Amino acid sequence: MKNIFKKITILSLSLSLAGVAISGCKDFLEVQPKSQISISDAFSNIPNATNAVIGVYDELMGDNGYGIRINMYYPYDSDEIIVSGNIDNGRRGIGRYQLLLTNAELRNPFLQLYRGIEKANLCIEQIPLMAAYTNGSDADKKELRRLHGEALTLRAQFMFELIRNWGDVPAPFTPAYKQTDLFIPQANRDETYAKIIEDLKIATDLVPWRTEAGTRNERITKGAVKALRAKLAMFRGGYALRSSGKMERNADYLTYIKIARDECADLMAKRGEHTLNPSYEDIWRKLTSFQYDPQGEIIFEVGAGGSNSNSDSRMGNYNGPSVNAASRYGTGGGGLLALPNYFYAFDSTDTRRDVTVTNYAIAATNIKSPRRLGELTDGKFRKDWRVPLLPGTALNPGYNWPMIRFSDVLLMFAEAENELNGSPSAAAIAAFEEVRKRAFTNKNNPAIGKTPTTKAEFFNAIVNERYLEFGSEGIRKFDLIRWNLLATKIAETRTKIADMKARRGAFANVPQYLFWRNNGEEIQFLNSFYKANTTTTAPTGWTRLDWAQHLTGNLIDGVPLDQGIARFFVTGKSELFPYDQATVDAYQGKLKQNAGY
Repeated sequence: MKNIFKKITILSLSLSLAGVAISGCKDFLEVQPKSQISISDAFSNIPNATNAVIGVYDELMGDNGYGIRINMYYPYDSDEIIVSGNIDNGRRGIGRYQLLLTNAELRNPFLQLYRGIEKANLCIEQIPLMAAYTNGSDADKKELRRLHGEALTLRAQFMFELIRNWGDVPAPFTPAYKQTDLFIPQANRDETYAKIIEDLKIATDLVPWRTEAGTRNERITKGAVKALRAKLAMFRGGYALRSSGKMERNADYLTYIKIARDECADLMAKRGEHTLNPSYEDIWRKLTSFQYDPQGEIIFEVGAGGSNSNSDSRMGNYNGPSVNAASRYGTGGGGLLALPNYFYAFDSTDTRRDVTVTNYAIAATNIKSPRRLGELTDGKFRKDWRVPLLPGTALNPGYNWPMIRFSDVLLMFAEAENELNGSPSAAAIAAFEEVRKRAFTNKNNPAIGKTPTTKAEFFNAIVNERYLEFGSEGIRKFDLIRWNLLATKIAETRTKIADMKARRGAFANVPQYLFWRNNGEEIQFLNSFYKANTTTTAPTGWTRLDWAQHLTGNLIDGVPLDQGIARFFVTGKSELFPYDQATVDAYQGKLKQNAGY
């Protein structure tokens, strides 16, 4: 989507960690900045300061940001989605947790995140120094405070992404030109979290609500700051892999869970700003068709545009259903696979299933054909939903990345209330049920189930509901880490797929085969996904499709998904990425590698 900001970057200044890109610190300090504008000029007036903040936003998107790598390589494999294809020293190595220090997919996103921090640091330092910040007109002061708050929030987001992927990372909070040594030590992540959570408290008072701003959701508003602050607090209050090689939770975790609960409660009290879209499918139809959502369920989305690797996205081209280039929709899809156990985690009447998981490919003739049970793909960013269509081989459909949704706020609130009170309060149950009931057309559907009322059972319900609600949104793996459940859920996934392959236990009724035919361009199935069927011969006019039968190619041990789901995952190691070798070398022994690498 074309960004509401003009996509320019006026600052190309040295960044705190950019020194890893060259041979050593001395060389880095001798590099001449490419910028044709001085810092004083960059912050000489409001239009220039606005462009400087636009430059910070720029570092969110592109191939090394939330255009493909951070949002579609880093969150997988999990118990919902895995990368497709054979193992390599790239995205599939990340997915299978075979994280070599030479993996090129680790380096460039790491650098881009620090580039974003450096740009944000300049804005955070310089904008409050502008004369108009304290002595300008009310309108000028309001706008500069907004820019200041946006920069604080963006820095927090960049830092959060670094922490949840690498752990104790260097945390520069001053611009590089003020640092005597660019290779600063790693900071304790708890201290970094405390700093950015406090920054977000400041930013809350600086930025407007969505309705006051009169802008779409590509620009940070008060709701985005509060939602991000809640999320950071939940992670600070959760488990994390420490330098000891153990998953640990700090004793003061309830302090942060309370921060999250309070921020979510504030947002829930402002339903005129953000609330649930009544239709789950409509969220994604609007996102992929560039339509405004009056409910504002997506509280903040990273803007994409420009049809290039620096400022656009690859959603729909990399992931989603496989689409033939000669079709009306253009080439795309297939980079991510939805696991069979994830498909069957949904009730048959849950409207989220057929939005989140796709079971078809699109041929050159535009006619759909079904995918087998081990070949299902994710579906929220599908190219065949794009309006207007983008035919041909274009890599960049222009889809924005949803950073956080209101349903996340509701479920974080419910989780925090349960943790703080020792059981789910009435408000927690109501928030949980609001999300769950939206998923079912009939709000009295028995499949919605009865909400549990004990702490442990309600927590498990939250774990499952977030599983169903946020598929392929880059959330699940990190949720499982903060709950210390990633190893458990990977093991459960392997067991479930083995049971499905053998058609036993909960999966005894998964049909061995499905029978299908085309009805126009669409697919019509003869038998149910949920009823046993071992008939091997297709009736006249129908075609047989391997379903459970397809799993005889072992998803666990490697065929067709090379070397199996998260095959190289090791608890106490794989919850964090290693620092790439070039970064380690640049630090000349001053950077401690993460445990196990």
